[in-house]
Amino acid sequence: MRVSDIMKAIESVAPLRLQEEYDNSGLQVGLPEAEVRRVLVTLDITEQVIGEAADKDCQMVVSHHPLIFRPLRQIADLTWQQRCVSLAIRKGIALYSAHTNLDNARGGVNFEIAERLALKDVDFLQKKPGEDAGSGIIGSFESPVPVSELLSRFKEIFGLDCLSYSRTDKESISRIAVCGGAGAFLIPQAKAAGADCFLTGEIHYHDFFENDGLLLCSIGHYESEQFTQELLIKLLVAALPELTVFKAAKNPAVLYK
Repeated sequence: MRVSDIMKAIESVAPLRLQEEYDNSGLQVGLPEAEVRRVLVTLDITEQVIGEAADKDCQMVVSHHPLIFRPLRQIADLTWQQRCVSLAIRKGIALYSAHTNLDNARGGVNFEIAERLALKDVDFLQKKPGEDAGSGIIGSFESPVPVSELLSRFKEIFGLDCLSYSRTDKESISRIAVCGGAGAFLIPQAKAAGADCFLTGEIHYHDFFENDGLLLCSIGHYESEQFTQELLIKLLVAALPELTVFKAAKNPAVLYK
């Protein structure tokens, strides 16, 4: 197999045209024709992750968050991004990222979260014109869930010690909007869609004051997107069963745990 085969498998589900204008998904380091036998999947690329890939004889790392998000003016050792690029080149490891294209795809990051929450009738919260894609999702529980029980369920599903949430006069939640990562921009859409609750990774401080009764839950950026690694692994194994795929042992966002 080649790097291009892994790219094709991912982009068949999450084509690059679905990414946001500000994003930089796709091949970051390496050549499409380079041979690949083993792939390491991670949420973020760090020097430790590239070292792990080298130790496991992986020729490619697939991440959710792009290593090169803003243009690099030099490749030296001044930042971790520069060091990662240099290390990947020296080790002959290709780097590929599927970010907002995977967020926006049907069956992507937010649909994976919806599956973990056992939501029904799931659809996009904000649709992308002309595409079967969009930002965030909205769905319903099979039966209303008391607020206290729902908060406990979030902690269990996402492995949380704590979470931030707003006050609400609602006793139970039936309809919930979800966006992995930094999804506060979708709060107005969640309200307009009739959601009782909006779950995301990051919410701005003052958003909690202007929620109009909507239960806002912020669980952390990494915590909200952690299942993306399993999603990418499932995708690659289904498309390329002969490929050996590993999940990175550690992600910097959870090293403190």
